[in-house]
Amino acid sequence: MPRRIDYTALLYSVPRAEIAAYRRELRQNQTSRWNRAIAPDVMTVVVVVFALVMGGLVLTSFDGVLFRVSPVFTTILTVFGIGLAALALRGTFTSRNWETMLRLSRFATANSLHYTQSAGDPEYPGSIFGLGTARRVFNRLRATEGRAVEIANYRYTTGSGKDRRVHNWGYLAMRLDRRLPHMLLDARANNGMFGLSNLPTSFSKNQVLSLEGDFNKYFTLYCPKAYERDALYVFTPDLMALLIDNAAPFDVEIVDDWMLVYSAKPFASADPAVYQRLFQIVDTVGSKTLSQSHRYVDERIGEFAPNIVAPQGQRLHSGVSFGAVVAFVVSLAVWIGLKFFDLSDLFGG
Repeated sequence: MPRRIDYTALLYSVPRAEIAAYRRELRQNQTSRWNRAIAPDVMTVVVVVFALVMGGLVLTSFDGVLFRVSPVFTTILTVFGIGLAALALRGTFTSRNWETMLRLSRFATANSLHYTQSAGDPEYPGSIFGLGTARRVFNRLRATEGRAVEIANYRYTTGSGKDRRVHNWGYLAMRLDRRLPHMLLDARANNGMFGLSNLPTSFSKNQVLSLEGDFNKYFTLYCPKAYERDALYVFTPDLMALLIDNAAPFDVEIVDDWMLVYSAKPFASADPAVYQRLFQIVDTVGSKTLSQSHRYVDERIGEFAPNIVAPQGQRLHSGVSFGAVVAFVVSLAVWIGLKFFDLSDLFGG
């Protein structure tokens, strides 16, 4: 039976007095890691005032004695003042999130959830996890009773220097009763140019399984070779209909005993419509996936009790993405052109 969710905490704004009391309470709790990183209001004011004074001093000194006597000292003061101002602005920006934190905290308390504003690397086996560096989750809601369910935003970094890129996702994780073959539903709605998948991991195209009806207009289904019948055992027509109705904008991955739903953009925090949709996915797609798979047995294992999948079905085989192929071809064509042809006329040389 679907759980009843109380959205009251997300529907109304919170009075400033309650936000202030919440901030004081968290400041007294020294176990809050992110709380210790935020300076008190008084310190923020002091930093802002000092930064403004330093900035004014520098600006009035370019034609005065200070700059003529020591341009290096003036430069140092400028950098120092800008740095302090940046810290002050960071603290001010962070303080704007207090109401969101309080609303999510109350929402969690009302619905047997645990709220965490920020946490380390999530240990899930899905395609978006375990990549890059600086992996963290934000605004995480995790069930404290019953089936394991978690909703959060996720961020990680790849590359360095000019190639550095920060990746942001939203995800829903739900624990299943049985381990299943690795299967991925790549949503067409969030694909990029030329229909390229938005997912950071590519899989071999010979693992694509075409399903009946209009399902292929919404999702591309990947399953391990020789596991096509297992995929059809799980993805029955009624489950496919629920996926189209409730999860078409999202990628859905089943790996081990987890169902993972990915959003190409972080979830809007404290938005009741967002959480209502996500819990609707749990109640429809999640529940139907559970009922379809609760008696699943990999015929290569042949026994129910072990609850395992044979090695060949545990992970999809990776492949080369179409985007990477296009980039390589373009780079090769440019290299050949520069090496063997005179392209100066083409570029106006």
